[in-house]
Amino acid sequence: MADRVPIRVGTAGWSYEDWAGIVYPTRPPRGFDRLALMASLFDTNEINSTFYRIPDARQTAGWVRRVEANPRFRFTAKLYRGFTHEKEAGPAEEEAFRAAMAPLSGESRLGAVLVQFPFSFHDTADARGTLRHILERFSSLPLAVEFRHSSWDREEVERLLAEHGAAFVNIDQPSISNNLGATNRVTASFAYYRFHGRNAEKWFGETTNEERYNYLYGRSELEPWVERIRKGAARASLEGGVYAILNNHFRGQAVTNALMLQRELTGEIRSVPETLLETYPQLSSIAMASDEEGQRRLF
Repeated sequence: MADRVPIRVGTAGWSYEDWAGIVYPTRPPRGFDRLALMASLFDTNEINSTFYRIPDARQTAGWVRRVEANPRFRFTAKLYRGFTHEKEAGPAEEEAFRAAMAPLSGESRLGAVLVQFPFSFHDTADARGTLRHILERFSSLPLAVEFRHSSWDREEVERLLAEHGAAFVNIDQPSISNNLGATNRVTASFAYYRFHGRNAEKWFGETTNEERYNYLYGRSELEPWVERIRKGAARASLEGGVYAILNNHFRGQAVTNALMLQRELTGEIRSVPETLLETYPQLSSIAMASDEEGQRRLF
C-alpha cells in the first residue's frame, strides 16, 4: 500500500430509515446527528441526495459544519441526474450545482463529484459526445465517472478521462448480462471504487432500490478488492487519495462492509453503535462498542 496516501472508506448516503435500531438509535436522543455519527466512523460519505435535487449553498455549508470534528473527512457528491439521466438540465442547473458545491470546495471538504451513468448508457458516438460535454462543463470540479455497461471498459475511454483529469470509477456489481466487470483503472490524481452488492436476482426489472442493494459482502469477496485498492493507492497522489464507497445500504449492510474494508486497508478499529454489533456480530473482532467518551477520543 502506498505510504501516507489517504484511503477514505464510507457509505453512499446516511439518511436511511431502515438504519434505525441498527446504525442509529430507534429513539434518538436530543441533539443526535446522523451525519456526525457517520463522520466518527468513516472519513468520507457520498452524498446521494444531490442526484435527485440540487441543494442550496446553506444546506451544503451545514453539512460541512456537521463533520468538523473529523479533519480527515471529505465528501463526494453525485452530479444531478438532469445531466446524466434525464439530460434536460441547462445553464441554470449548472450554475445551481456549482453554487451548491462551493461551500464544500471552499473548506477543502469536496473529494469528488460522481458522474453516474445508467446501464442504458452504452459507448456510442453520441454517448461519447454527452460524456465530453459534461467533462468540459464541470472541468473545475474533481470528477469521477461511473459506467455500468461493459462497453466502456476500453483503453480509449481511459485515455479520454485522463485527458480531462477525471477518474474512472471501478465498481463491484452482479456479474450478469453486459454489466461492467471488475476493473482497476486510475485516470486521475485520485482513485474511486464503488460497491453495489451482488444481488443478481433483483438487479434488473421491477424492483426497489432496497431490494436491488440488499447484499452483505463476505470477507473473501472483499479480499480481491483490497488488493486492487492498494494498487490504486500506489498510483494516486497524496492530495487526491482513494475513495471506496459502499452502496449496499439495506439495513446498514453498507456500514458493516465499509468497516470491514476500512479495517483491512487502514488498520483502524473504531467505536461503533452497540446495536450494529448486535445485528452484525462478525464486526466484533474489528470494532468496539461505542460510548460517549470513546467517540470524543476518535479525533
